[in-house]
Amino acid sequence: MVDTAYDTAGQTPAASPWAAVGVSAFDELLYRAVLNQPDAGAAGWALLTGASPARVREACNRLLTLGLLQPPDSMGGLRAVDPRVAIRALIRRRETESELLAATAEEMATAYEAGLLREEPSRLVEVASGEGAIAARLEEMYARAEHEVCLFDTPPYLAPAAPQVDLQADLLSRGIVSRGIYAATGLEDPKVLSRALRMVELGEQARVLPSVPLKLLVVDGCRALLPLTASVAGGYCAVVVWHSAVTEALQKLFELAWQQATPLGQAAAEGELSESERTLTRLLAAGMKDEAVARHLGVSLRTLRRRVSELQERLGAASRFQLGMRASQRGWV
Repeated sequence: MVDTAYDTAGQTPAASPWAAVGVSAFDELLYRAVLNQPDAGAAGWALLTGASPARVREACNRLLTLGLLQPPDSMGGLRAVDPRVAIRALIRRRETESELLAATAEEMATAYEAGLLREEPSRLVEVASGEGAIAARLEEMYARAEHEVCLFDTPPYLAPAAPQVDLQADLLSRGIVSRGIYAATGLEDPKVLSRALRMVELGEQARVLPSVPLKLLVVDGCRALLPLTASVAGGYCAVVVWHSAVTEALQKLFELAWQQATPLGQAAAEGELSESERTLTRLLAAGMKDEAVARHLGVSLRTLRRRVSELQERLGAASRFQLGMRASQRGWV
């Protein structure tokens, strides 16, 4: 008989690793007997395991199905498959089954949530009050993201940006798509602009609108978080909306805004523009006012307008609008 492993802390039998691939304790015992005495045959293996021949034959059929034994051929009776090959195949099969089960779980979870909503519509929304509660919901939503995260970013900024930046960076590192639409008024703050450009460097797809209707986070098109109230005193709350017609409408709102927004990213390939010109075209593409652009560049309005005029001349543009069009055609914005 084989030794039984024990948990020394509780003195209870430890689970066999074979159980993870669907092999029972007796089937394991028989497989080991076949490995040790390959020519013993069913009668010999029955003696080795202390079981009846009928039980051994049933177990042999299971081991054949699992791929641990190979059927008789012209060379003789049942033979064990090389454990290194057979066990790896079992593991791969179980991994595939686990993936299918996980996909089924997601489908069933959707039906489960829909059933809960029909039974109790109030489950559609969850209110989170205070910075800590909202931060916890954000972390949970980012962690559960599987395909894409979409967000509207606009002032006022009442909570520290660092936690969400870290969550987005982790999201991008997992290969999940992140799209953000920023309000041009928000990008007038150097810290916000720096954060947005950092996200672009990490892989976020970012665009800019003169104004954004509200702060919003939509995960996988089926979960959303948006503010209910806000105050400069720090007392604010948000609402989490679960998969419903509401989240579908919020996703459509984002898509409409995305079509109208201007890309925010690298202004030009290396060598086409100087560093200051690349920064200038980025800021102009963001729709920022001259005063805000001048502050970012640390220059006077007169100097800024001269630089814009030089860019217009360089591209043969008669207006800022035409400058933007031609810069876009060259891939500068």
